[in-house]
Amino acid sequence: MVPIMQLADGAQLTFDELGTPLRDTTFVVFDLETTGTKPGPDGITEIGAVKVRGGEVLGEFATLVDPGMPVPPQIVALTGITSAMLHDAPKIDRVLPAFLEFASGAVLVAHNAPFDTSFMRAACLHHGYPWPKPAVVCTVRLARRVLTRQDSPSFRLSALAALFGSPVTPNHRALDDARATVHVLHALLERVGNVGVQSLEELLDYLPEVTPAQRRKRGMAAHLPERPGVYLFRGPGDEVLYVGTASNLRRRVRQYFTGSESRGRIREMVALAERVDGIECSHALEAQVRELRLIAAHRPSYNRRSKNPRKSWWIVLTDEAFPRLSVVRLPKDGALGPFSSQVTAKIAADALAGAVGLRTCTQRISAHAPSGRPCALAELGRCGAPCAGRQSVEEYSPGVHAIVDLVAGRGTRPLESARRQLDDLAGAEHFEQAARRRDELAVLVRAVARAHRLSALAAIPELVAAAPDGNRGWEFAVIRHGRLASAGVARRGVPPMPVVEQLVASAETVEPGPGPLYGAPPEETSILLRWLTRPGVRLVRTAVPWSEPAHGAGPWRGWLEQVATAVSLEQAG
Repeated sequence: MVPIMQLADGAQLTFDELGTPLRDTTFVVFDLETTGTKPGPDGITEIGAVKVRGGEVLGEFATLVDPGMPVPPQIVALTGITSAMLHDAPKIDRVLPAFLEFASGAVLVAHNAPFDTSFMRAACLHHGYPWPKPAVVCTVRLARRVLTRQDSPSFRLSALAALFGSPVTPNHRALDDARATVHVLHALLERVGNVGVQSLEELLDYLPEVTPAQRRKRGMAAHLPERPGVYLFRGPGDEVLYVGTASNLRRRVRQYFTGSESRGRIREMVALAERVDGIECSHALEAQVRELRLIAAHRPSYNRRSKNPRKSWWIVLTDEAFPRLSVVRLPKDGALGPFSSQVTAKIAADALAGAVGLRTCTQRISAHAPSGRPCALAELGRCGAPCAGRQSVEEYSPGVHAIVDLVAGRGTRPLESARRQLDDLAGAEHFEQAARRRDELAVLVRAVARAHRLSALAAIPELVAAAPDGNRGWEFAVIRHGRLASAGVARRGVPPMPVVEQLVASAETVEPGPGPLYGAPPEETSILLRWLTRPGVRLVRTAVPWSEPAHGAGPWRGWLEQVATAVSLEQAG
């Protein structure tokens, strides 16, 4: 018989689900002093932290920080920290590694934690340090959950420190405030212990807005493996409500029944759910692909992207004497795309038509007896007016051939033409119009580059690749015409090539379909491309060489970087 524990809300929990006891949990209680209230790469003036476990202080961390800016007078009045005090202090980029090492593996605690953690995340992002995503406990939220207004009219740190008799009085200096927060934390943990909260997991579950019914449902995750895979929440009629992917199925699904899940739609979904099914996968890539396919198959109402799983748009040349560019849902051979929205596709189509002088009207024009009247674009010199007989099929065709060559990767004449038009506008000091044309051209260049990358992968009948699993083993993927046909692993010590041969032999048969991606879903091919181009991924073998067009949009990457820099400067100004 497996021993069980009765929780305050009536749910039962086996000992192997209890998680980390609070007495064995290491907490780093920290506080920041800053130059203001808006997080950014700078602005921290002081960090104070106390590491505790089981009521015992294991260490302290304290330093002033040069924020790279003057300290506002109101902040000086509040904290007593002046710009002169910070003159010789280290900058945050030198302090961060030491603090991250001090807090490594611990649960972060702060009074009004979102404020302090937002500053630390912003500093890490700006200075190139990965944010470790630790569990975070906010003593303000915990106090609001534990105490009533009769217990404490205020949840400020000074009020709670006085209520619980803290030997340290908060004074808006980081280390003293962190020490006071330690005393408040211990007092609050004593109170939640009286209602059955004994582990870290239960503490995180206990935070605000978790109903007893929601907490009881975490038993639906008990049967799931601690392996990567896909999970499906099912409703009362066995319908699929939501599909997601996880590196650890049991841990991820349990999070839906805790206070960390704050999304209203998802909490509504959890309330409806009757069970959770799990599909174990070999590795994260397989899980991502299976998730896409299951969303497309079930169209679950609580998945945002399930509203239209085939949402891609494409640009095609119409089949007529004077072809024009049309934005369509279904691709055909020679189409440009995919685009995530119809609006983006139309921007790229207009930029492409304007670059080579293709017409944008929708009327059908006879090759032998045109009877139309020139429009405003013809008067502006942006259309040759084939509708009025001013342009023959032969005179019109170079623009069509240029677009066909661009999509096929045989030439970039439309891009070069658009660039010259852009330079002419800038030279004539039509700066607003030039900026608009620049942004439209950037959309087109990105689309062409992405189309060439995706179509190059989709053209390969079979490709086998391997990625290190982080433990001296390998994760394998067999890809056929832009689809994942098989996936597997060779753990450390297992000969990899027999595993590869078995995966190839058992892989799904993929028949190439129509269009630039040979019938592959664009999003799946995109996921595979991102995985293949990660550092460390190796090609085991490929049926044909994997290559992108030499005359594609690759040489335009430097220009795109310049555009991105210019746009950033414009937005900042």
